[in-house]
Amino acid sequence: MSEPSYRTILRSSSIIGGAQFINIAVSFVKMKVVAVLLGPAGVGLIGLYLSLIQTASSIAALGIGNVGTRQIVAAHAEGGDEAVGRTRRALLWGTMALALIGAALFWLASGWIARVILVDESRANDVAWLSLGVALTVAAGSQGALLTGLRRIGDLARINVGAGVIGAVLGVLALWLWGAQGLIAMVLIAPVVTFLLGHLYVARLGPPAGPAIRLPEMSREWRAMVTLGFAFMLSGLVTTLGHLTARTLVQRDLGPEALGQFQAAWAIGMTYIGFVLSAMATDYYPRLTAAIHDTATATRLVNEQTEVALLLCAPVLLAMLGLAPWVIHLLYSAEFGPAVEILRWQLLGDILKVMSWPLGFVLLALGAGKTFVLTESVGMGVFVLGVLIGLPLIGVTATGVAFLALYVAYLPIVWWFGGRRIGFRWTRALKAQALAVMTAAVVVDIAARWSDPLGAILGLGLAALTGVWALLRLSSMAGASGRLGRAGERVKGWMIKR
Repeated sequence: MSEPSYRTILRSSSIIGGAQFINIAVSFVKMKVVAVLLGPAGVGLIGLYLSLIQTASSIAALGIGNVGTRQIVAAHAEGGDEAVGRTRRALLWGTMALALIGAALFWLASGWIARVILVDESRANDVAWLSLGVALTVAAGSQGALLTGLRRIGDLARINVGAGVIGAVLGVLALWLWGAQGLIAMVLIAPVVTFLLGHLYVARLGPPAGPAIRLPEMSREWRAMVTLGFAFMLSGLVTTLGHLTARTLVQRDLGPEALGQFQAAWAIGMTYIGFVLSAMATDYYPRLTAAIHDTATATRLVNEQTEVALLLCAPVLLAMLGLAPWVIHLLYSAEFGPAVEILRWQLLGDILKVMSWPLGFVLLALGAGKTFVLTESVGMGVFVLGVLIGLPLIGVTATGVAFLALYVAYLPIVWWFGGRRIGFRWTRALKAQALAVMTAAVVVDIAARWSDPLGAILGLGLAALTGVWALLRLSSMAGASGRLGRAGERVKGWMIKR
């Protein structure tokens, strides 16, 4: 396997991971404030508002965010700066039109959304304000697509950190000053700041190269983007609608308190793993797209990315499994006790999620839009069905069980449809590591259900052992000579002395 590729993965993961770590810290502080001031109902309402923005922006963007990255990579490889300039102009104008149309339609539908989804017509004005978030999220998506396609990883990290910190500070301030009335401001501040910072870093790239693009040329670019983007929009819509449906079912059947429990566990589960998944989207996806027709190289990239992601996530995952009750209490409050069970099930599902995402990107890189929609639809169908069946039987814990079921179904499906196209096979070392992590996670989970202190001791112990193994393995794979290599050598020396 190629050492430079491992170094590239680790470098991008460290940059994006550092940004995500800061965002995790400020996000949890923000959620702690919401939990203390407004309780589970406030946390649940924020999750519902965010889900509405994500769903609407997924529809409005027509998948151009994902496709834009792919088109920028292809243009750079085939036609250089002028081709990138042409694609960049088409991406800008097309996204601007979609953002305005999407926001207008969302604003017009705000009364219906409040009545049907929130089951509270008095919130129609609040929902109408969310149309601003829809427009800015669509616009920021095109900025991210351009920077990702050009592999401006440092700029993306700075945008994420800036948006996270500024958004958290201003959001908490709005909530402190206006109470529950400040929830809408808290939700909208993040897309506003993300868009403004994205505009700043895109402007630093300078104007697009080449002559101004004419309308017929722009129309061809739009057709290429929309044709492929529509399938990706459907897949994104399936995902966001699935999440929104689950939240709606929880609120309808169990009330806003239970929705808050679900949102608390969901936020933790999605946030801690975000540094690895973000690195996949910003670095791995463009590299895989460039190499996708070289099946040997593509297979190697998938194996490398999966192994690095698993090694980076395993120590944190095992520690979180053991410390789940304390994590929930620290980040939220004692009122969020039921979220512990949800989080434990989600953490088990995260192992399979880390294994499946690199394969999912194979379909994106191939431009296999219809197949990607199919795999996402099956996965989210399992999730929603699990929530629907489980809520009356085991309450809000059903959301965690359904999350695990989602990836039990999704991993073999995406391996079949994505892996077969490039002749993919997991390496023997990767299969052994995945089995070891799964076994350790199940052992910690069983111990934690038997006794919280026992689970904590076992989880921290296995997390420490896994962390040492990850350090040694990563330093060896990457041929690291910097801090990572020195740390690996120190650990090896300590182990030999023992």
